[in-house]
Amino acid sequence: MTDVPHVPVARRLLANRLFLATCVVCTGLAVCVLAVLIVSIMIDGVHRLSPDFIANFASRKPDQAGIRAPLVGSIWVCTICALTALPVGVGTAIYLEEFAKRGRLTEFIRINISNLSGVPSIVYGIIGLTAFSRFFGWRAGAEPIELGSPDSLLYLRLPFGSSVLAGGLTLALVVLPIVIVASQEAIRAVPNSLRQGALALGSTRWQMVSRLTLPASLPMVMTGAILAMSRAIGEAAPILVLGAPLMVLETPANLMSEFTVLPMQIFNWAGRAKASFQEIAAAAIIVQLAVLMSFNALAILVRQRLQTPLQ
Repeated sequence: MTDVPHVPVARRLLANRLFLATCVVCTGLAVCVLAVLIVSIMIDGVHRLSPDFIANFASRKPDQAGIRAPLVGSIWVCTICALTALPVGVGTAIYLEEFAKRGRLTEFIRINISNLSGVPSIVYGIIGLTAFSRFFGWRAGAEPIELGSPDSLLYLRLPFGSSVLAGGLTLALVVLPIVIVASQEAIRAVPNSLRQGALALGSTRWQMVSRLTLPASLPMVMTGAILAMSRAIGEAAPILVLGAPLMVLETPANLMSEFTVLPMQIFNWAGRAKASFQEIAAAAIIVQLAVLMSFNALAILVRQRLQTPLQ
């Protein structure tokens, strides 16, 4: 047996304190930088906030410009993204953790899902352009297939083109790996003794998952959903690849309507030279932060209402 080198207690305590101090300093610097950014945005944009700024459409005149179209477009896109990505992501995690047989194929799928979390969002934009906007070139050059009336809420057009439905599905691709990985970790954190106890009492595997595992893991699942939607609401690159216009003078009426989102409008205004456009860009950032916090608050409320104690 090899002798384990003896490290004096005082040296270990010093190393622990130095590491803790380093972490505190790094965290403090990050918080300070974030605080400076938020304060500068507030100073530049808070005086631009008004009911007219929320109700007006975009304009080449800064005093008349508003965020009505991108704000409503962001809500549409994020709603479609959440309704698509969250059920699919949680269902995939449940299958991989509770029903799939352990083996090389399952492990290969898990590794690739984890790797997909780090893929740049513009790649998902290209996939969305190919799969949703153009349907892989299906009926190229032909007239699109229309189902229903363009004035109806249930109007559908194939391929989807640069519609709000294509944007929502593309953002769902962006956040889907995040939802799956977070849900897997949440399900894996449920003690295995609870599963064994439920099965020993005669529960089927599906009853065990639906009544025990999923309710117990719901808080962590909702945390992953909050992180996923926080990323979705700030994405602009995938929407740009889809060909969404920067100037939209109407709000979406159905899933096939043209749209724009707040990050694209902010990008458009921030790139202009006039100081007035910089100010309304800062005001739009404040509104986006408020929308993001509202989504997060709603998700936290749902998490608290649906949380079930393990006892």
